Amino acid sequence: MTRARPDRRTVVTGIGVIAPNGVGADDFWKATREGAAVLGPITREGCGQLPLRVAGEIRGFDPERTVEGRYLVQTDRFSHYAMAAADLALEDARYRPDENAPFSTGVVTAAGSGGGEFGQRELQNLWGQGSRFVGPYQSIAWFYAASTGQISIRGGFKGPCGVVASDEAGGLDALAHASRSIARGTDTVVVGGAEAPLAPYSMVCQLGYPELSLVEDPARAYLPFTREANGFVPAEGGAMFVLEDERTARRRGARIRAEVAGHAATFTGASRWAESRHGLAHAIRQALEQARCAPDEVDVVFADALGVPEADLAEVQALADALGAHAGRVPVTAPKTGTGRAYCGAPLLDTAAAVLAMEQGFVPPTPNVADPAHDLDLVCGYGRTAELRTALVLSRGLMGSNAALVLRAGGGRPS
Repeated sequence: MTRARPDRRTVVTGIGVIAPNGVGADDFWKATREGAAVLGPITREGCGQLPLRVAGEIRGFDPERTVEGRYLVQTDRFSHYAMAAADLALEDARYRPDENAPFSTGVVTAAGSGGGEFGQRELQNLWGQGSRFVGPYQSIAWFYAASTGQISIRGGFKGPCGVVASDEAGGLDALAHASRSIARGTDTVVVGGAEAPLAPYSMVCQLGYPELSLVEDPARAYLPFTREANGFVPAEGGAMFVLEDERTARRRGARIRAEVAGHAATFTGASRWAESRHGLAHAIRQALEQARCAPDEVDVVFADALGVPEADLAEVQALADALGAHAGRVPVTAPKTGTGRAYCGAPLLDTAAAVLAMEQGFVPPTPNVADPAHDLDLVCGYGRTAELRTALVLSRGLMGSNAALVLRAGGGRPS
């Protein structure tokens, strides 16, 4: 096994976002900064009779404009989002892979549910019309690794590739996996993930989650850290990033948007939210230690914000355990209350927002939340101007994973 080299630092040079509140990092940030709340009724065919009525749905996205037809027929909506976001990230990074060094670029994605919409359609063909009406791509389109495969094929990326299937916190774990690849010698990794859980089959599966909010009023459906908290609202979408070795990025004149400074993950069991306090606190401490960051250096926290009272309390307690007295002073935000919780895509969207927040010196608000019930500095209303050098992003999964990611502000383009 190739050993990690301490002289190789991982930096973010490109961001691509496909989200309910915007396609592209600029539109996403504008809506996030303004605290736009875009939760609404689910409009997808076949979903009208289900008890889940509100979600963060992506509207106005036409995959035919961004993904070649030969790939569209092979893939599910979740891969369409990931491929489009990867294109945006590569464009943002101004990254053109060296045709003479195809093994220098890898791809890593995180996935939760896979291609439920594609799979449902093909199974309906099987049972309704027979096996001759099932396409050959059923064997791959539903697969949770499909996005990694298609992005690497389209880009000609032959470096280390992988997929992380570690619950919702896998979004942060994928960034760490990519960072480790860079530490071991890979120059560039395209990393991230996206979800598309708003198809009838996928939604029926989600109805088994006791944490799911079935409130029909979009403004009241997802209210973490409040007395009215009644679960989370699902969403689709996600984000992709270009991560590079810092020296490699600087040699080509890339803009350094942020540094991936530290990460840690733990596991405390499905729906054992009281115990997630200790697992999340441990992940925070270890991520800070890896980043060589003192607790009082954290300038903003992007919270997991599940919206379940017991889970919200555990997160507040974990922050107090890990950050001490600073936990009551550091600004905390949860922009996902305006867009919904996109499973593996949720912490990746938070990571994108954290990088943009550090660049802009602005903590975005927590939409729809006005009266938090916990002892934390939750940013509501219109957001807050602040000098942000270090951001902490948190994520927990319904199956029991916990993760923390520490980001440092970037230095822009080399002079």
